[in-house]
Amino acid sequence: MGHSAEVNRKPSSPSDRRTRVTVLVALAANLVIAVAKAVGGLFAGSPALLSEAAHSVADSLNEVFLLAALRRSRRPADNRHPFGYGKERFFWSLLAAVGIFLMGGCFSFFQGFEALGSEGSESHSGYVAGLVVLVVALLAEGGSLLRALHQVQKQGGFSSEIRDPALRTVIAEDGTAVLGVLFAIAGMALHMVTGQVVYEASASIAIGCLLVFVAYRLGRDARDQLIGQATDEESSNRIRALLEAQPEIDSVESLLTMQLGPDSTLVAARVDLTPGLDSEEVELVAVRIKASVRNLVPEVDQIFLDVTDARLARRAAAHENGPAATGERGGT
Repeated sequence: MGHSAEVNRKPSSPSDRRTRVTVLVALAANLVIAVAKAVGGLFAGSPALLSEAAHSVADSLNEVFLLAALRRSRRPADNRHPFGYGKERFFWSLLAAVGIFLMGGCFSFFQGFEALGSEGSESHSGYVAGLVVLVVALLAEGGSLLRALHQVQKQGGFSSEIRDPALRTVIAEDGTAVLGVLFAIAGMALHMVTGQVVYEASASIAIGCLLVFVAYRLGRDARDQLIGQATDEESSNRIRALLEAQPEIDSVESLLTMQLGPDSTLVAARVDLTPGLDSEEVELVAVRIKASVRNLVPEVDQIFLDVTDARLARRAAAHENGPAATGERGGT
């Protein structure tokens, strides 16, 4: 503690390095696509294509946020932040959700409603070029999405929760981008065939609704994790079962968990020990239990045990509550 957080940054884990590559791939794809969509949208006068350009710009900015999160969350614990900086990921993911809502969703709504009130001076050649841009964007966004899905598969697949908010955000962005491009293609194609701008305006509004929904879901998840969300129920049950299986533990009175980061979890347990253990034996039992919990759930890196004597606790429960009612030996 007390060291420079920037100099003594924790080494990145293999999953962090894979996530960083995934984010960089998504950033490169979105930057190229944003320029292409903007040029094509201005040339064709297409509100749907301009909405998709705003979507790609928002995604690009969000990927910058996620890169900052990956870097800053590796800072080691210090006196002011004794549990480390893992929650930086959740904070920057919240900013990414706000960016999707403001830059993507709101601009798409604006483009859609503005198009409904206009005559729609479309250019056939411009729309053909715009559709070509969208097809290329679909391939690029699809490639980025496949990269992210491949990483999820390597990390355990979709049967388990995606813990990394950066990876979760990239998947949400790329999946939304693929759907958004399909909406834009459909809107532009129908506009070209029928001459009715309402189809393209509707596509732009649909893209806005999609982005607002994704922003809400990502923002809600980030909020829950910033407030202090417990680990998944399966891990919590496994930890409780391990504690209850220890011969020295009479009962597990309470078990509290909180996610400190994608690979960091705090566990605090209040346990009643069987009678007859002296203080040295209690220390040895605590050390062994902590090691067992870490072996069972590797992401648990902060463990606090509050141990009590079961015999004293039951004896105290028979009397009125008082200073000795807890029978505490002290936290370990």
